[in-house]
Amino acid sequence: MEKPKQKADQKVGKIFLIFAGVCIVALPFVVFSALSSEPEDMGRAVVQTQSLDFDEKGRTIFESYDLISKEYLKGISTERTLSGYYSLRQYIGSPPYIPHRLEAEKKAGIECLVCHAKGGWTEELKRHTPITPHPENTSCRQCHVPMSKDKLFVESNWMSVPPPRLGRSYLPGGPPPIPHDLQMRGNCIACHVGPGTVTSIRTEHPSRGNCRQCHVPDLYGEPFQRKSGS
Repeated sequence: MEKPKQKADQKVGKIFLIFAGVCIVALPFVVFSALSSEPEDMGRAVVQTQSLDFDEKGRTIFESYDLISKEYLKGISTERTLSGYYSLRQYIGSPPYIPHRLEAEKKAGIECLVCHAKGGWTEELKRHTPITPHPENTSCRQCHVPMSKDKLFVESNWMSVPPPRLGRSYLPGGPPPIPHDLQMRGNCIACHVGPGTVTSIRTEHPSRGNCRQCHVPDLYGEPFQRKSGS
């Protein structure tokens, strides 16, 4: 009479042999399936999974780039400087004043967007017109006004804040952060693409519309430091 332990060992041995037989039979099918399957097109896979709505302006930036004329994109830079850019503003981030003569008040919004919606050459100022980052706001003179006097009506001790420092990448060769807020300036290509932009901030890769996939706002400039004991 066999002992219970011997019976259990024989039962385990039979199960193992059955499992090994199934593996041997299934192995050719697994190998054949692996060799005959075609890898998925990586480009198509990325497009299917990528979302243009990674932030609130991703799709808008792409669509705005398609609306810019090829003549504007290929135009020669007029070498606008940051000092000239800031000279039109009372403080960093404020709407610039209008540096040229104006058309009739009743069609101000339409006239502004004729030049500033897509950019173009202006013979009066001998330069390319900058593109507005917010063409949907047609009441332009609600924020942008002409400078009526060179001298202040009342003397004051007004002093503007210093401009942000550029090129503050945290790693060598890394994408620089955005040194300003995004209110009314969420369309990056309006200020960083084309000959009407400031030379020092003109991007070298204008076709990449997902700007904030690599560039993120950083308004403080000071690295995060954890307090001791926290």
